[in-house]
Amino acid sequence: MIEVVFFDLDDTIVDTTKLAEMARRNAIENMVRHGLPVDFDTAYGELLELINEYGSNFGRHFDYLLRRLEVPYDPKLVAAGVISYHNTKFAYLRTVRGVRRLLLKLQKDGYRLAIITDGDPIKQWEKILRLELDPYFDEVFISDSLGVKKPHPKIFKRALRTMGIEPEEVVMVGDRLYSDIYGAKNVGMRTVWFRYGKYADRELEYLDYADFTINSLEELPEILRGLNLEESEAGPDKEVHAD
Repeated sequence: MIEVVFFDLDDTIVDTTKLAEMARRNAIENMVRHGLPVDFDTAYGELLELINEYGSNFGRHFDYLLRRLEVPYDPKLVAAGVISYHNTKFAYLRTVRGVRRLLLKLQKDGYRLAIITDGDPIKQWEKILRLELDPYFDEVFISDSLGVKKPHPKIFKRALRTMGIEPEEVVMVGDRLYSDIYGAKNVGMRTVWFRYGKYADRELEYLDYADFTINSLEELPEILRGLNLEESEAGPDKEVHAD
């Protein structure tokens, strides 16, 4: 029987893609407004390349952006970018549609819930706490705290041990076919691919590792009911053979 549901965080619970794009655009607009001598499209394009190269958790995006644009370092311009970026994040941070109803329903149905996410622990906890999501989850597993990222099996096995369950008692829900679905499937979990955000049409070579595909989180309870019903109906028919 399914007892636990693991969720990814970004673009599964929290609507990260839209938020990040808006925050980055507003940051560049504010830098231009405060004297960045480069047009918006050029600066924004360079920022996206920089993020692709250094990762979204790199702490000096705007400093490096000035270097790439061959603009002399100016703390005023960096501050303009940082302020606008964080103001946008705080103002527009949202859950994915239907998340709270779903989590409340799953709790009422008796499921234990946990998050398995990659990223910086402080940034990830900030999202969880600002959105007041922590009461819904028994555990939160963050890659940078554990020293291993999805899809490495160690992060999933650590979560299983902590929750005291076997892989067949778990469903993993995530937006990334590679890190979430492929990773969880390789340790024996059931998998639900939430086709959402910037990875909705990417990593499709891993699609076979998804047991189910959903376009709305509202579809998840029915899948869980089906899995448990299937197992309960199969149970009495199983024969036990003594050696």
